[in-house]
Amino acid sequence: MTYGCGSNSDCSSQLSRLERVLRRARSADADAIAAVLTAARAEQAFIPLLHTPEDDRRFVTERMLPANEVWVVDEAGEVVGFASFGHDRVGHLYVAPRAQGSGIGRVLLAKVKERRPDGFTLWTHQPNAPARTFYEREGLATVEFTDGSANQEKVPDVRYEWRPRGRGAHG
Repeated sequence: MTYGCGSNSDCSSQLSRLERVLRRARSADADAIAAVLTAARAEQAFIPLLHTPEDDRRFVTERMLPANEVWVVDEAGEVVGFASFGHDRVGHLYVAPRAQGSGIGRVLLAKVKERRPDGFTLWTHQPNAPARTFYEREGLATVEFTDGSANQEKVPDVRYEWRPRGRGAHG
Protein backbone atom coordinates (compact mmCIF):
# COMPACT_ATOMS: atom_id res chain seq x y z
CA MET A 1 0.00 0.00 0.00
CA THR A 2 1.34 3.41 -0.94
CA TYR A 3 0.01 6.43 0.86
CA GLY A 4 0.22 10.15 0.39
CA CYS A 5 -2.04 13.11 1.03
CA GLY A 6 -5.43 12.27 2.45
CA SER A 7 -8.22 14.43 3.72
CA ASN A 8 -6.86 14.25 7.27
CA SER A 9 -3.19 14.85 6.49
CA ASP A 10 -1.00 17.88 6.00
CA CYS A 11 -0.39 17.70 2.25
CA SER A 12 2.50 20.17 2.19
CA SER A 13 4.56 18.06 4.59
CA GLN A 14 3.47 14.79 2.95
CA LEU A 15 4.39 15.96 -0.55
CA SER A 16 7.85 17.05 0.53
CA ARG A 17 8.61 13.48 1.62
CA LEU A 18 9.85 10.70 -0.60
CA GLU A 19 7.30 8.04 -1.49
CA ARG A 20 6.52 5.89 1.51
CA VAL A 21 5.18 2.36 1.38
CA LEU A 22 3.42 0.51 4.18
CA ARG A 23 4.10 -3.20 3.84
CA ARG A 24 4.42 -6.44 5.75
CA ALA A 25 7.92 -6.94 7.17
CA ARG A 26 10.21 -9.55 5.66
CA SER A 27 13.06 -11.39 7.33
CA ALA A 28 15.45 -9.26 5.27
CA ASP A 29 14.15 -6.21 7.20
CA ALA A 30 15.43 -7.48 10.56
CA ASP A 31 18.57 -5.33 10.69
CA ALA A 32 16.68 -2.20 9.62
CA ILE A 33 13.89 -2.81 12.17
CA ALA A 34 16.50 -3.34 14.88
CA ALA A 35 18.24 -0.10 13.87
CA VAL A 36 14.97 1.84 14.25
CA LEU A 37 14.38 0.20 17.64
CA THR A 38 17.90 1.02 18.84
CA ALA A 39 17.81 4.62 17.59
CA ALA A 40 14.33 5.39 18.95
CA ARG A 41 15.07 3.96 22.37
CA ALA A 42 18.39 5.84 22.52
CA GLU A 43 16.38 9.07 22.28
CA GLN A 44 14.37 8.14 25.38
CA ALA A 45 16.62 9.41 28.18
CA PHE A 46 14.35 7.93 30.86
CA ILE A 47 15.09 4.35 29.72
CA PRO A 48 18.32 2.81 31.00
CA LEU A 49 20.58 1.28 28.38
CA LEU A 50 19.91 -2.44 28.79
CA HIS A 51 20.50 -3.78 25.28
CA THR A 52 23.22 -3.39 22.69
CA PRO A 53 22.43 -2.96 19.00
CA GLU A 54 23.43 -6.62 18.58
CA ASP A 55 20.92 -7.61 21.30
CA ASP A 56 18.24 -5.70 19.39
CA ARG A 57 19.13 -7.44 16.10
CA ARG A 58 18.99 -10.84 17.79
CA PHE A 59 15.65 -10.00 19.44
CA VAL A 60 14.08 -8.86 16.17
CA THR A 61 15.41 -11.83 14.21
CA GLU A 62 14.80 -14.59 16.74
CA ARG A 63 11.75 -13.42 18.66
CA MET A 64 9.85 -10.50 17.15
CA LEU A 65 9.60 -11.50 13.49
CA PRO A 66 8.84 -15.20 14.02
CA ALA A 67 6.19 -14.64 16.72
CA ASN A 68 4.36 -11.48 15.63
CA GLU A 69 2.72 -9.73 12.75
CA VAL A 70 5.09 -6.91 11.82
CA TRP A 71 4.46 -4.03 9.42
CA VAL A 72 7.01 -1.44 8.28
CA VAL A 73 6.96 1.93 6.60
CA ASP A 74 9.57 1.92 3.87
CA GLU A 75 10.82 5.27 2.57
CA ALA A 76 12.88 4.96 -0.60
CA GLY A 77 14.08 1.50 0.44
CA GLU A 78 14.78 2.38 4.09
CA VAL A 79 12.64 1.21 7.00
CA VAL A 80 11.66 4.33 9.00
CA GLY A 81 9.06 2.81 11.33
CA PHE A 82 7.46 -0.44 12.38
CA ALA A 83 4.65 -1.95 14.41
CA SER A 84 4.80 -5.44 15.90
CA PHE A 85 1.70 -7.07 17.36
CA GLY A 86 0.21 -10.37 18.40
CA HIS A 87 -3.39 -11.43 18.86
CA ASP A 88 -4.54 -8.54 21.04
CA ARG A 89 -1.40 -6.71 22.15
CA VAL A 90 0.94 -4.30 20.39
CA GLY A 91 4.45 -5.12 21.53
CA HIS A 92 6.32 -2.39 19.65
CA LEU A 93 5.50 0.70 17.64
CA TYR A 94 8.58 2.79 16.86
CA VAL A 95 9.50 5.48 14.34
CA ALA A 96 13.07 6.48 13.54
CA PRO A 97 13.89 9.73 15.36
CA ARG A 98 14.50 11.66 12.12
CA ALA A 99 11.04 10.65 10.84
CA GLN A 100 8.99 11.28 13.99
CA GLY A 101 6.14 13.75 13.68
CA SER A 102 5.60 13.04 9.98
CA GLY A 103 2.54 10.77 10.18
CA ILE A 104 4.33 7.44 10.15
CA GLY A 105 3.12 6.45 13.62
CA ARG A 106 -0.45 7.29 12.65
CA VAL A 107 -0.21 5.08 9.53
CA LEU A 108 1.21 2.19 11.54
CA LEU A 109 -1.42 2.52 14.28
CA ALA A 110 -4.18 2.64 11.64
CA LYS A 111 -2.85 -0.65 10.24
CA VAL A 112 -2.94 -2.23 13.70
CA LYS A 113 -6.56 -1.06 14.11
CA GLU A 114 -7.42 -2.53 10.70
CA ARG A 115 -5.73 -5.84 11.45
CA ARG A 116 -7.11 -6.07 15.02
CA PRO A 117 -10.67 -4.76 14.59
CA ASP A 118 -11.81 -6.19 17.94
CA GLY A 119 -9.26 -4.07 19.76
CA PHE A 120 -5.89 -4.35 21.45
CA THR A 121 -3.77 -3.11 24.31
CA LEU A 122 -0.26 -1.70 24.48
CA TRP A 123 2.15 -0.43 27.10
CA THR A 124 4.36 2.63 27.13
CA HIS A 125 6.43 4.27 29.84
CA GLN A 126 4.77 7.03 31.86
CA PRO A 127 7.61 9.52 31.19
CA ASN A 128 7.15 9.05 27.41
CA ALA A 129 4.94 12.13 26.98
CA PRO A 130 5.10 12.21 23.16
CA ALA A 131 3.89 8.60 22.89
CA ARG A 132 1.18 9.12 25.49
CA THR A 133 -0.09 12.24 23.75
CA PHE A 134 -0.08 10.40 20.41
CA TYR A 135 -1.99 7.36 21.72
CA GLU A 136 -4.58 9.48 23.47
CA ARG A 137 -5.06 11.67 20.38
CA GLU A 138 -5.54 8.49 18.31
CA GLY A 139 -8.38 7.24 20.53
CA LEU A 140 -6.62 4.90 22.95
CA ALA A 141 -7.61 5.09 26.61
CA THR A 142 -5.53 4.54 29.70
CA VAL A 143 -6.58 1.49 31.67
CA GLU A 144 -3.71 0.84 34.09
CA PHE A 145 -0.71 2.58 35.63
CA THR A 146 2.12 0.70 37.32
CA ASP A 147 5.24 1.61 39.27
CA GLY A 148 7.41 -0.18 36.69
CA SER A 149 8.56 -2.93 39.02
CA ALA A 150 7.35 -5.60 36.57
CA ASN A 151 9.10 -4.28 33.45
CA GLN A 152 12.76 -4.80 32.64
CA GLU A 153 13.56 -1.08 32.63
CA LYS A 154 11.99 -0.53 36.08
CA VAL A 155 10.36 2.66 34.75
CA PRO A 156 6.71 3.42 35.61
CA ASP A 157 4.47 2.43 32.75
CA VAL A 158 0.91 2.79 31.51
CA ARG A 159 -1.31 0.37 29.63
CA TYR A 160 -3.57 1.68 26.87
CA GLU A 161 -6.53 0.04 25.20
CA TRP A 162 -8.29 0.57 21.90
CA ARG A 163 -11.74 -0.84 21.24
CA PRO A 164 -13.78 0.06 18.17
CA ARG A 165 -16.83 2.23 18.64
CA GLY A 166 -19.87 0.23 19.58
CA ARG A 167 -17.85 -2.65 21.07
CA GLY A 168 -17.40 -1.57 24.61
CA ALA A 169 -14.69 0.74 25.75
CA HIS A 170 -12.81 3.11 23.45
CA GLY A 171 -12.22 3.95 19.84
